[in-house]
Amino acid sequence: MEITRLREELAALHGELVRYGLVVWTGGNVSARVPGADLFLIKPSGVDYDDLTPESMILCTLDGEVVPDTPGGKERSPSSDTAAHAYVYRNMPEVGGVVHTHSPYACAWAARREPIPCVLTAIADEFGGEIPVGPFAIIGDDSIGRGIVDTLRGHRSPAVLMANHGPFTIGVDARAAVKAAVMVEDAARSVHLARSLGEPHPIDPAAIDSLYDRYQNVYGQTATPEKTPEGAPA
Repeated sequence: MEITRLREELAALHGELVRYGLVVWTGGNVSARVPGADLFLIKPSGVDYDDLTPESMILCTLDGEVVPDTPGGKERSPSSDTAAHAYVYRNMPEVGGVVHTHSPYACAWAARREPIPCVLTAIADEFGGEIPVGPFAIIGDDSIGRGIVDTLRGHRSPAVLMANHGPFTIGVDARAAVKAAVMVEDAARSVHLARSLGEPHPIDPAAIDSLYDRYQNVYGQTATPEKTPEGAPA
């Protein structure tokens, strides 16, 4: 039942990549760890986003091997980034979702091999500081995964700009990783625009810490609202 739910969620989340303009053609992917099992689901390689269904998501082991005789795994190959995702899951047990996109502004920063500086409160909120750059790595084996883990382990940012490639994001689940992918592109675009007007001013580290703590621990609906007694005004 959990795998069925994750298949449906992943199919919908890939649609969010298209909705926010983070991918073109068949590039990019979202994966999700299966809770309580050494498994994850990932997008098939080279399949149009319009053709993705829950059944087309491919179930893999944490070694990146396709689980045979399961929907999606019978006739299609998993994403070319599968080894990278698998390496992240093996080495960062707190991660439940991984996303890769080729969003244009974030890729532009990756091409420059330049971190995105923390010059906006939204960046402090989401990333807790600058968005770092990871090493250049060739697609196909776990080199990208190693770069992601080495860069993000112990870092507050859920996003890394892999040099000359593009953004990879992580989260406690796939939805959180997709949110990070949306926000890293927004940050990359905003700071690019700011630089066209002049040099942006960095935020003081103490203020970054305060903003990050508030957003991560206070912002949003964190408490269960109390029920209004029957007959009392709402």
